[in-house]
Amino acid sequence: MSVSVASPDEATGGPLSGVLVADFSRVLAGPYATMLLADLGAQVVKVESPGGDETRSWTPPVRGDVSTYYLGVNRGKRSIALNLRDETDAGLARELARRADVVVENFKPGGLAKYGLDYDSVRAANPGVVYGSISGFGSGKGRDVPGYDLMVQAISGLMSLTGDPDGPPYRAGMSAFDVMAGNHLVIGVLAALRHRDATGQGQHVEVNLLSSALTGLVNHSSAYVAGGVVPYRMGNAHPSVFPYEPLPTADNDLIVTAANDGQFRRLCEVLGIPEIADDPRFARNADRTERRDELRPILVERLAQRGAVEWFELLVAAGVPSGPINTIDGGFAMAERFELDPIVEVGEDDRAVPTTRHPIRFSRTPAGYRLPPPELDEHGAELREWLTEGNDRG
Repeated sequence: MSVSVASPDEATGGPLSGVLVADFSRVLAGPYATMLLADLGAQVVKVESPGGDETRSWTPPVRGDVSTYYLGVNRGKRSIALNLRDETDAGLARELARRADVVVENFKPGGLAKYGLDYDSVRAANPGVVYGSISGFGSGKGRDVPGYDLMVQAISGLMSLTGDPDGPPYRAGMSAFDVMAGNHLVIGVLAALRHRDATGQGQHVEVNLLSSALTGLVNHSSAYVAGGVVPYRMGNAHPSVFPYEPLPTADNDLIVTAANDGQFRRLCEVLGIPEIADDPRFARNADRTERRDELRPILVERLAQRGAVEWFELLVAAGVPSGPINTIDGGFAMAERFELDPIVEVGEDDRAVPTTRHPIRFSRTPAGYRLPPPELDEHGAELREWLTEGNDRG
């Protein structure tokens, strides 16, 4: 079933209405970034190889016979399958890039040059283009190293921080740096569009997973860069704050966070041990962190009197950050409870696909969800016609 859509030239609403994005990326970081741009009103054309984006075959799980991985990062786009080794298809790709406001790609640095789709080639035909590139390790000496999130979790040091102190290093449960790099690319593209609006000049925006990882490690990176300290695995403990970790209750573990003295005092009041907040051993965060082995048993003894959900209600009511440790379904249920409406259906009838709501709320220009994730080459015919006719953006 095909979906009737507007010409890529036409504005469709949203803060990026009228912006045309040529998306040559695949897998996660690039497609996540271009999906966010599509949510904000950009017209995104997803250029795929004849075999399609790799994530189309990353199963299980599936919805029908389609990978849920692919569905999660590709709404709002139109798909055209082009074989860049074929000169006719490569010519269409170059024409798309010439018309685009934004080009996004995550090939190895220099990998698109042989098709005339690298930044210098595209800029020659389209001087105002904002050209966004995502790589694993930049365009310098790391240009030939493949970039996968798991590799970067290892190389950056994240895995050295994840897991029990005496156990092996672990990866994060999701592709943290792919998502982070995708977000960084969106920030870079928006800044470059703002610059172009002011000056008429396009530019090359480069993001790499390792740099995104190092800035994303925030306090751990700063511990090393500013303090000469190499952080180490502490399980669920925080190196600088206590309590800031799961603690056992009468039934399940509960995240308990008291990141300042006021929160700790309120925690002690809810637990019925207000005197602990005045104990000089625990008066300041630095004291509590240094003496966590003394303080933890005191808190655990009190928490054992009620279950995690009951403590959660009491602590949050008192202004103490806490939370039960949910599975993913519980996370969505909590978002529903807080009226965040986390699920949006995109498409109609048999093409309707539940997806996760765009994370940003706008008071005037809300995100939109116009198209379900496309089938491979679903819009190929109309896009080929548009790219070969005189319907030029000017």
